Amino acid sequence: MPKIPVNIKFVSILLVLGFVFLMAGNGLLSLTNPDEVFYAQTAREMQQQHSWMTPYLFGSPQFEKPIMTFWLLRLSFDVAGATPFAARFFPAFFGIAGVVALYYLGWLGFRDGRKAFVSAVVLMSCGLYVGLSRTVFTDLIFTVFILLSLLAFWWGYAVEKRRQIGWVLFFAFSALAVLTKGPLGLIIPLSAVLLFLILRREFRLVAGGGFPLGLALFCLLALPWYVFMLKTYGNVFVHEFFYNDHWRRLVEAEHPAADRWYYYPLSTVGSMFPWSLFFVAAFAGFVKKLRQAPPFFWFLLSWVAVVFVIFQVAHSKLTSYVFPYFPALALMTGCFLEETHCVRLLKEVPARGPKALYLATGIFCLAFPVGMVVASSRFPQYVTDRTPVLIFAGILAAYLVVYIISSARRRFSWSFWMTAAFLPLLLVFALSMSPHFESYVSSREAGRYLREKADPGAPVLCSKFFARGIRFYTDRQIAVIDINGDGYFSPHPVEYLNTIEALRDYLKKRPETYAVLRKDYVNGLGRLMGDEYRHDVLYVAGDEHIVRIQPKGQGAGKI
Repeated sequence: MPKIPVNIKFVSILLVLGFVFLMAGNGLLSLTNPDEVFYAQTAREMQQQHSWMTPYLFGSPQFEKPIMTFWLLRLSFDVAGATPFAARFFPAFFGIAGVVALYYLGWLGFRDGRKAFVSAVVLMSCGLYVGLSRTVFTDLIFTVFILLSLLAFWWGYAVEKRRQIGWVLFFAFSALAVLTKGPLGLIIPLSAVLLFLILRREFRLVAGGGFPLGLALFCLLALPWYVFMLKTYGNVFVHEFFYNDHWRRLVEAEHPAADRWYYYPLSTVGSMFPWSLFFVAAFAGFVKKLRQAPPFFWFLLSWVAVVFVIFQVAHSKLTSYVFPYFPALALMTGCFLEETHCVRLLKEVPARGPKALYLATGIFCLAFPVGMVVASSRFPQYVTDRTPVLIFAGILAAYLVVYIISSARRRFSWSFWMTAAFLPLLLVFALSMSPHFESYVSSREAGRYLREKADPGAPVLCSKFFARGIRFYTDRQIAVIDINGDGYFSPHPVEYLNTIEALRDYLKKRPETYAVLRKDYVNGLGRLMGDEYRHDVLYVAGDEHIVRIQPKGQGAGKI
């Protein structure tokens, strides 16, 4: 029997692990508030409107995101229905594709299959990658297109006879990134490549025939949708998409608490968990050896630097914004792990550094089983039965004891794989416990109650955070109550009640109003409504209180 090439073995292992780490069980938890339901509802309304070009939300065109993610979601819904697994299928699929792409980039860059494989395992098992692969956002798909564009460039750079096709594919994948999240889909990879070529004094490579050909293909792929939107919606699209969702995020903080110089360094280290300590050590070592570093290291540095600078100067900051540099960070970390013998079984390896890193990681992770026991006691509303929590905490503690002993004995191959498996192990527990906490993260239960009990077609008054979820799970018209609030960063086409007068005018138009409110609004509802109305709390699902509001003197009606 012929020997299977090692790269095929590695890729096969990565595909199996990718399914387990990133896709298995994605249908167990209902779509969550507020973002997953935003994307899913937009795709479903595109179905209802028979539209493939214009995203819709709350019955009107919405211009917050480009079209690619909605195309993928609608395709998935057309095949399998608007289910949680269908909605999360393409993020998970791209997550697996990104892992394989990173392996090939590492193989081309390091010329070392083991370093490439270890890097891919680091990527697929770090916290942010697992989280974004299992949820409905644009960031994972956007990042994988950027990764593929940079892989294509490096292929052409490393293999001279592939230079032209490398440029063509670079621009093709950049075009898909632009259709996923906007102009940054070209700005990020092109800036990284140009910076690298300038640092290497090889800018002449841009003059090759593949560059203009690729640029022409980019225009052919990326521009038609934008031209359609500009011709169809004109200044409305320009104002919302380019000004509100791009320029405003550059000059104005959507989340002021995150607008700090240290936000991205700290959140990046945290999001690399459970590889955080290894990443810090890898990055420090990476910087030290840059003088004698091969070109691939300068390429990774250019990649990270461009992403960091672009988003560091912007006032709106979220960890997912810098996600495009996580593949590069995984390559740095994987190279460090392999070079410092962090993936070896040999006890005779004199590796104090890896031993210390694994031991520190294991000791830190002991906080998880301890935290589970404490949290299950202090927050009984989230855990109706402590027994499964205590059992899993015991299993996890035993797992970590074995991990620490293996690390102390320098059985680093065990330690490596146990580190990689830590988050999937937590995920098994979280998904098995999802019936206990689902109503706190999803509006599915509140939506079910409204569909069964409220008058068909009646609009629903919602607290701001619940509006998208209630729309998705009921398909009803929505009004938002947000007294003295500033509204959504990207305005939604819903009736928005941010004054007491607006609320009372809304109530006057209806014999009864169903509302889904936070507890603080329920407690203050009497003051907000005035003396003319009464309210009854009909049902509580997690943090969502379903309330019926009626004029005083009117019959209570059915519940």
